[in-house]
Amino acid sequence: MPSKVLIIGAGPSGTACAATLHRLGHEVTVVDKATFPRDKCCGDGLTTNALRILDQLGFDPSRVPDWQVTSDVLVHSPTGRTIELALPAIGGVFAAIAPRSQFDHALVQHCRDAGVTINEGHAFESLSETDTSIVVEVEGLEPFNVDYVVAADGMWSPVRKAMGLSTAGYLGEWHAFRQYIGNVTGSSATQLHVWFEKDLLPGYAWSFPLPGNRANFGYGILRTSERSTKFMNDTWRDLLTRPHIREALGPDNVPEDRHTAWPIPARIDTAIRSSGRVLFIGDAVCATDTLTGEGIGQALETGIAAAESIDAGNSPADVRAHYSHALDKTLLADHRMSVVLSAILARPFFARLVLAVVDTNNWTRTNFARWMFEDEPRAIVLTPRRWHRKFLSRSGAYES
Repeated sequence: MPSKVLIIGAGPSGTACAATLHRLGHEVTVVDKATFPRDKCCGDGLTTNALRILDQLGFDPSRVPDWQVTSDVLVHSPTGRTIELALPAIGGVFAAIAPRSQFDHALVQHCRDAGVTINEGHAFESLSETDTSIVVEVEGLEPFNVDYVVAADGMWSPVRKAMGLSTAGYLGEWHAFRQYIGNVTGSSATQLHVWFEKDLLPGYAWSFPLPGNRANFGYGILRTSERSTKFMNDTWRDLLTRPHIREALGPDNVPEDRHTAWPIPARIDTAIRSSGRVLFIGDAVCATDTLTGEGIGQALETGIAAAESIDAGNSPADVRAHYSHALDKTLLADHRMSVVLSAILARPFFARLVLAVVDTNNWTRTNFARWMFEDEPRAIVLTPRRWHRKFLSRSGAYES
């Protein structure tokens, strides 16, 4: 029997959930307090995993005006050594860059075109659960009486707060800064850069190329007691003056508007995943990869997992159990692997050693790039159930 579902939040996790529920024959409505297009502070990078999911959802990249495919990445070690990592040239797309203001708007339009109702500019207010349904109050709309609510409303989920499930003072595991840069005349105009700066480890700085001699420049850093807000702000200002970064961006680069900063939640192993008739997805379930700060692929995965759990479950308890099992199966082992690797890469000696091994030959360079861009699950070697015959030999997404 089809379920009535309200999704709160129209970002990647919410739209992936909506598209999947609609395809499976359920009655789904999405609400979001924002009006699209709206910006979302992000590195704008799409991994192979995210791209394959978008391809499966039938998403058309041409909806994103500044969609940029990338085929290689320049990785810089803490010693200044530069390694060029080429992604496979075997068909399909393995990495792309899509400005979030355009990308999220395109996902909303993709869902609308499929027949999903999306209400923009309406904020969640409250909810109350009965034995048979859940009633949700949304600003400017009539109350919703539905079977399930999917909270895709971000790290500080208002839904979770309304249910008394928030963690006071939680600021995420990572913090990131981003600014768009214009008049980029250095190599960053066309090439993707990743700098493993000694003072950022296990974090990194990035420069992702965009059309029109622009770039998305930023950095992500693991939160620790020693890294205060002042330290992070000072580091941001200092990065743009470092000679090797100025060379990549070009001497006459022009920062656009002001920089933005945002916390990154990456603790899916301990986050509250569901309660009653509510499922949490995306940043609301803290699904970001703790090694790279990548969150779009994980957001898409959690959205689809929630939709499939609602479709498969016969009761709220059954849905919750199905969803938790799905997250354990798809994300938990990779999260734990990322935690271990982050601890290793936090030490400059090991970061240099890893990158030296990566630079051994073409095979190591290409397959490290595949692993870095999540062509295969982070912990696939340790999870035999995910082994397959095309390991490190699959084509990318959108193979024509």
